[in-house]
Amino acid sequence: MNRDLLRDLYAAVCAALLVLTAVLVGAAIQHRDGSLRVGWPPLLASWDPHVGPGTPAAVVVAAAVVAYGPSLAARLPWRPLLLAVWGTGMAWTWSLALVDGWHQGVAEQLTTRNEYLPAVGRFHDIPAALRDFTRHILIDSPDNWGAHVAGHPPGATLTFVLLDRIGLGGGGWAGTWCITVGTTAAVAVLVAVRTLADESLARRAAPFLVLAPAAVWVGTSADGYFAAVAAWAVALLALAVRGVRPGLNGFCSGLLFGLTVYLSYGLTLMVVVAGAVVWAGSSRRRPLLFALAGFVVVPAVFTALGFEWWEGYRILVTRYYQGAGGVRPYGYWVWANLACTVLIVGPATVAGVRRAVPRRHPAPPNRGDRRLGLLVTAALLALLVADLSGMSKAETERIWLPFAVWLLPACAFLTGARGWLVGQAVLALLVNHLLLTGW
Repeated sequence: MNRDLLRDLYAAVCAALLVLTAVLVGAAIQHRDGSLRVGWPPLLASWDPHVGPGTPAAVVVAAAVVAYGPSLAARLPWRPLLLAVWGTGMAWTWSLALVDGWHQGVAEQLTTRNEYLPAVGRFHDIPAALRDFTRHILIDSPDNWGAHVAGHPPGATLTFVLLDRIGLGGGGWAGTWCITVGTTAAVAVLVAVRTLADESLARRAAPFLVLAPAAVWVGTSADGYFAAVAAWAVALLALAVRGVRPGLNGFCSGLLFGLTVYLSYGLTLMVVVAGAVVWAGSSRRRPLLFALAGFVVVPAVFTALGFEWWEGYRILVTRYYQGAGGVRPYGYWVWANLACTVLIVGPATVAGVRRAVPRRHPAPPNRGDRRLGLLVTAALLALLVADLSGMSKAETERIWLPFAVWLLPACAFLTGARGWLVGQAVLALLVNHLLLTGW
């Protein structure tokens, strides 16, 4: 066994020990005073071994990706590969969601009192609802919003309002939207990696982006949809700074970045990933001017309609500490959140990140490796800043999906892809079949 592989295994074992420690310590704290406010620390889940309609399909998809994924990723033409990644990713995500059945796994996920769909009926007059939005964020305000509506800018809820307006109302369509859009994040990441680093790295990363344990939470949570919007913003920026239709791609990237920060306040940290793209891409200023022009569009529209982002965020901080955020202990979650991250990215990604993070090399890595390493490091940095902020105590298995998808391409640095893919698949299947997750 070579030294690099041994170090990879050490990293994976250390990550597993972190998860085990978070489970044991979390169970003790939860039993003592219930302050963690989750059923199966560190995840918002409950212990419930089960199988369901999606079980056979999930096993078949996992086996097929392990057996054929690396070879197909190496030889398929680029565009068919992207379609294959999206299609197989959807099959994997749908099958995992359907382990819990259609109603519990998909149709009812976004309909509970703390989710987005119960608020749709209050947006008959969209401008009026936006003008009045911040008045209902605090828990003690009249007709306060549910936790997720209050905890996000109105762009998140407005997505489901607009789906309802075009005849795609209800939990089934909302879940389908989140899975369909959310699974495109893998395609966006591949486009960015190919553009900034090189195609061989993107091809090696492709099976890992398909078989990510994160799929457990992409199906079905709105954060999977947020992750895809942010991922396409980054991918289009990568194309723009590398000279591929810099005006159009730069402007569209800016539009999506603007939408991203109106879907989730915390996704302002995607600026760290965007900065890495610009650093790795080029010194051209023209694409950045187009991106800036696109970025101001969404904030201008929301502000004109009466919603003030900074005011919403200021009130949200108060609301956060009125609820579970004010009870959950920072001293546990500041490190247990990282255990959640291990569960969504899997052991292969932990080993890949070990190789990707810049360090002293016996020989300088090639330019593509450096650029991919920079991208992964930026995502890790954004995630750590979110962690230290104290505004992400628990539930990071879904909240951090937009950052986690940028850690997954680090798996391109690994050797023995099939063995690592088995580990990824087994982790996802165990989580989905042993636990009933809250998302």
